[in-house]
Amino acid sequence: MSETPTETPNNTVPQATNIDSSPSFIDQVQTKTSTILSSWKLKAGLAILTVLGVFLLIFFWPHLVAVQGMKGWSASSGAKPISCMIKDTNDDGYVSCSALLEEEVVPLECGASIFNVGCRINYGAAAPSIKVKARNKI
Repeated sequence: MSETPTETPNNTVPQATNIDSSPSFIDQVQTKTSTILSSWKLKAGLAILTVLGVFLLIFFWPHLVAVQGMKGWSASSGAKPISCMIKDTNDDGYVSCSALLEEEVVPLECGASIFNVGCRINYGAAAPSIKVKARNKI
């Protein structure tokens, strides 16, 4: 007959006890991060910021393109750029800008599209003063 060993309290192996049973700092950060990222408030806020950012980019795009055109025209003509309007007010594809050339303000129309970067001088209904001076000398 075989005898089965009986366990006595003296024969048991003591189990290692974890003195620090609280979660580690990294676990706490991961838990907090996942809680924040799963929040509907964060997702709604990011969606609103994205829509607002796209709207602002679309609204200011003609101005940004016109300013680049004005700076390019001013650099090539030796003028000092002044400013541009925010929008194309008459829907002709150009934004009104101005530059200072030889102490005179030059009215410019700068392209509002990335496919039309650059400026042209806007004389309006008046003849340019440069041509008038040239006619008087003859």
